[in-house]
Amino acid sequence: MLLIRYTGLTSGSGILGGYMKMNILTALVAGSLSLSAAIAADTSTGGSADPLADVGMDKSEGCMTGPMAQFGRYLGDWDIADEQLSQDGTTWTAGAGARWNFTCLGNGTAIQDFWMPNGGGFGTNLRMYDKATDSWDIAWSNNSTPAMAHISAKENESGNIVMHYVAPKPTPARRITFFPPTENSWNWQLEISTDGEKSWRTVYRIKATRR
Repeated sequence: MLLIRYTGLTSGSGILGGYMKMNILTALVAGSLSLSAAIAADTSTGGSADPLADVGMDKSEGCMTGPMAQFGRYLGDWDIADEQLSQDGTTWTAGAGARWNFTCLGNGTAIQDFWMPNGGGFGTNLRMYDKATDSWDIAWSNNSTPAMAHISAKENESGNIVMHYVAPKPTPARRITFFPPTENSWNWQLEISTDGEKSWRTVYRIKATRR
């Protein structure tokens, strides 16, 4: 998901499955960009003084109730301290850190976050809850690989949100876990598996602190 330079964590290039869902996710991402353009055009032609308010883009209550609160509880602006495991698995090294901002779209339509590494670069996730499967569909893109990755997420009994790549499938396999937040901090980890997802090893982890 993030801009991680870890040898061997390259994405697979197999045929993508789930074309319909991928097309829907792509359309939603494109739609959010179209909305931004429409807002800009409306403002420039003397439209609403606050067009974001007209579509509930200035509200977050809808992201803090029901299943939306699973990711809604991470809303806010966060400073990120990160560290990465060495290739031989013996040493953790601090990274450059980042800023990570989570915002509510359409008062509960989706949650979008913006990943901004201190060393430069940019990434964004669009997170949408699917009532039929009680899980999340996530579209991830970043400036170094300008395309979309489809990720699925589900909250487990411990309150952790566990994420797996749907397409393209990375090699080795990856999973990401968001741990429940406190008021001012939370933790996150990336694990890899080289034995068919029988066992996992944490290779990258972060701690978020509210700005």
